[in-house]
Amino acid sequence: MANVLQLMPELIGEEQAFISALIKDMSDEEAQQFANVYRVRRKDPQTILLLTLVGFLGIAGIQRFIVDQIGLGILYLLTGGICLIGTIIDLVNYKNIAFEYNQKQAQQIASIVRSS
Repeated sequence: MANVLQLMPELIGEEQAFISALIKDMSDEEAQQFANVYRVRRKDPQTILLLTLVGFLGIAGIQRFIVDQIGLGILYLLTGGICLIGTIIDLVNYKNIAFEYNQKQAQQIASIVRSS
């Protein structure tokens, strides 16, 4: 059984608990393979925060494009972050935006690793 702290020490809080539960039944080799792929695909919450702040400079929605929410990204871009209200909400929820994206990526990677 692999230890998530040894594989990915950068993870904290909810994300660490989620990944730990996801890899608990994996062999050490599978967990290492998962960690290598996940580390590349994972979006850091601080990156989402910085990209959301860019929305105040007139380029709203970049954070939504980065987490594969293309429709919202276009909407934010065309409406100035829905008159900055959406951008402000994203500033408050940036950790949740990153966590939701990372959960989806982790589940996809885990299913690929287990099937190989």
